[in-house]
Amino acid sequence: MRRVARLSPTVYVLGVASFLADVASEMVFPLLPAFLSGTLRASKRALGVIEGVADATSSITKVASGALTDRFRVRKPFVLIGYSLSSLGKPFIALASVWPTVLGLRFLDRLGKGVRTSPRDALIADVTAEGERGRAYGLHRSMDHAGAVVGPLVAAWLLSLPGVTVRHVILLAAIPAALVVLVIAIGVREPARHREPQERISLRASWPKLGRQYKLLLVAVVVFALGNSNDIFLLQRLRDAGLTDSSVALLWSLHHVVKMVATYWGGMIADRYGSRRLIVLGWMAYSASYVAFGLATSTAVLVSVFLAYGLHFGLTEPAEKSLVSRFVGPELRGTAFGWFHGAVGLAALPASVLFGALWEAFGPAVSFFTGAGLALLAAVLLLRVRET
Repeated sequence: MRRVARLSPTVYVLGVASFLADVASEMVFPLLPAFLSGTLRASKRALGVIEGVADATSSITKVASGALTDRFRVRKPFVLIGYSLSSLGKPFIALASVWPTVLGLRFLDRLGKGVRTSPRDALIADVTAEGERGRAYGLHRSMDHAGAVVGPLVAAWLLSLPGVTVRHVILLAAIPAALVVLVIAIGVREPARHREPQERISLRASWPKLGRQYKLLLVAVVVFALGNSNDIFLLQRLRDAGLTDSSVALLWSLHHVVKMVATYWGGMIADRYGSRRLIVLGWMAYSASYVAFGLATSTAVLVSVFLAYGLHFGLTEPAEKSLVSRFVGPELRGTAFGWFHGAVGLAALPASVLFGALWEAFGPAVSFFTGAGLALLAAVLLLRVRET
């Protein structure tokens, strides 16, 4: 515990910002399907278009923002602009009367996420010693997951009050969203070296400079991402087993509690035992969970596996970011995180399409076994990466 206290105040500020941002996001996101289909009468296809455009926008923007933050040698402005865009995008969904308006606001929200993510992760590495980065990323991810626990609970409480509608809850998400911008503006300090003159390197020219070990890591991460489908399929598996919607919602909150605790401790373990080793272990745990999801017939087993599934996030999330930061110098750190986040995000799109197609054609077992196999292949590929 004493070692965590040595982290830069900027790490804690960014953690608080992520907590508040996720409170706002999770007050809105779980209500979107009901708002779109029930209030705005949007089709399932419209919902798919909205989320597809949102995810693609975020993934592509992460690559560009990572390169730009290195080129201009600043991090905070990108982080501030990104959170500001998201803060504008979320609450105004409440005022929408047609689904294309929601599409535009979700685009703005995810554009903001894309603008801030790579510079923020680079900034955490900038202000943290190499041997403490696992702890820093673990703390940050833990606070992010804590927000994902609190947000739905706040939304559920508000909806239980007399006269409160979905529109009211979405509009009230403006409060934590605005606090995020205030926290970033006042609390974040970046190292002075980022304001020093630096040779400007284009995105294309930066790729050869990233090094072999980083690229091997990226290949392994993309292979894993291709087998890492959206967690909505896990929720569907639970529903198919007979769980009620309220039970699934409760399990979803407990899942985030597991992730919150696991990422906090996982970051510390990564610093002590090595990031690569922990990622391999995490991907193997993911593979085992997916095999169990494919084989299980008992509701009790499925629930247990679902909660245990959250542990792999603690083994992988802080360790992956720590490893990315280790392979590049500060002048290319934003670019490295940009390629990392962009590649993972873009690979996630075909991953869910493949998973859904396999489920419809062959049943859930084949889908889960395919994801498990890709995770094991990724773990084997990662063994080729030298951590030092």
